[in-house]
Amino acid sequence: MGYHSIIYIFLFLPVCLLAYQLAPEKWRGRVLLAFSWIFFYLLSGKLLVYLLGTTLLTHCIGIWLTLLKTEEAQAVEGMDRKQKKVIKAEYQKKGRRVLILGILILLGVLGYLKYFDFFTTNLSYLFGHPVLEGWRPEKLLMPIGISFYTFQSMGYLLDVYWGTIQAETEIWRTALFLGFFPQIMEGPIARYSDVADTLYTGKPLEYRNVVDGYVRIFWGLFKKMVIADRMALMVNQVFDHYADYHGAVILAAAIGYVIQLYMEFSGCMDIIIGSGKLFGICLPENFRQPFCAKNPSEFWRRWHITLGAWFKAYIFYPVSVSGLVKKWNQYGRKHCGKHITRLVTSAIALFPVWVANGVWHGAQWNYIFYGMYYFVLIMLGIAVEPVRDHILEACHIDPETKIWRTIQIAKTWVIIVVGELFFRANGLKAGWYMFCNMKKHFDAGQLTDGTLYTLGLERADYLAVIVGCLIVGIVGSMKEHGIPVQKKMGELAVPVRWGLYYALVIGILIFAAYGDGYQIQDLIYAGF
Repeated sequence: MGYHSIIYIFLFLPVCLLAYQLAPEKWRGRVLLAFSWIFFYLLSGKLLVYLLGTTLLTHCIGIWLTLLKTEEAQAVEGMDRKQKKVIKAEYQKKGRRVLILGILILLGVLGYLKYFDFFTTNLSYLFGHPVLEGWRPEKLLMPIGISFYTFQSMGYLLDVYWGTIQAETEIWRTALFLGFFPQIMEGPIARYSDVADTLYTGKPLEYRNVVDGYVRIFWGLFKKMVIADRMALMVNQVFDHYADYHGAVILAAAIGYVIQLYMEFSGCMDIIIGSGKLFGICLPENFRQPFCAKNPSEFWRRWHITLGAWFKAYIFYPVSVSGLVKKWNQYGRKHCGKHITRLVTSAIALFPVWVANGVWHGAQWNYIFYGMYYFVLIMLGIAVEPVRDHILEACHIDPETKIWRTIQIAKTWVIIVVGELFFRANGLKAGWYMFCNMKKHFDAGQLTDGTLYTLGLERADYLAVIVGCLIVGIVGSMKEHGIPVQKKMGELAVPVRWGLYYALVIGILIFAAYGDGYQIQDLIYAGF
């Protein structure tokens, strides 16, 4: 049962809404928790035990950290400044050990389930004989969404340790934060402070929330079923049989995958955020017109926003203020100049971020390459920044002009397409083969001679994709220019507004990719 399934939208959600509304206000959070566990059980069966174990561990470690802070506050009462410093340092060590214990257990489970085979396979290849053979039990399955709720759990513990939030004392609240059913499969990766204000309120259903929520859900379905599921047919055909294709066909498939990935992932986020909206719960946005980005760094501030925010808060910032970086900054300012100092500082802080980004996506070398690809590009952007600024100034080019912005966006599109080619490829070797073959045997005539119609899609399918992309692009352009689309729709006359709502639903029913020759595509990010 995925978020795009009929069962979820027309059975699970209505039943949950009814049970939520009928329950007393103080019990509505627990109703959401019960349905969250039911949802996870329907997806993963007995693997629900992993989520329950993560919840129990996170709750206990959070309480432990809070108790240490309370003990510290009591211990320093009446002490002089010197004594307070000693006691605080002692409790800080204790807290750090507790935090490390919790994070190591969380990462240990995630690493064992998700990366053990990758690790042992590469070690075996390196040493020329099997390594750690038999350490992994047979038929060990990985629960869906483990990367998402593990990161959310670690973020929660770090926030408690830093004193940003107070640990929850009621375990059902911790459980709901980690397991809220709309976000358990694909995120967004929420920080506790992002959702606490609306997650536990238990307010009754409101007409406006229900309407807006379902409109957002159907908008997400439009993206996935009309566009993404169609593109999947062509994309899968080329990437799964890449040796049979070359040149423009590979380029078309790479562009097609970018379209598929965005429409599906952002569409799924629409369904997820819309599902939360039904209950008056505000989940963080995960996309902000990423294809309007002028460079790779800006692209990642607009794409999978919550993952980037997580890396920024829990890896980038801690590394940026670490002793190593402080020592380098002192040395660099004296001996290397401002720009080199900034460049090296950025490299030290960004390298673990992009390694983590690549590894988070999966246990394959092409994912690690994907992370390093963006790391190198971002570092190159920082490195050439003074030269670029000097050239623009010398040539009297205003970087804010539409022409220059268009050039930058087009450049970023090329970077995105190449990156996603390696991301989607069946391994790093396959990705490199496709990249080289695309350049060596490029024939633009393949785009117009009917070759594209041999890849699983007909002319009508491509037309549906193009029209669908134009509609999504228009809505995205309005948002980019600061127009609150859904709010504006709510202000329209009732017949016009509901006419648009029905047009959206009818459009899905008529143009969605289903029937003979089509199959419902699994959610891409559910596997991460």
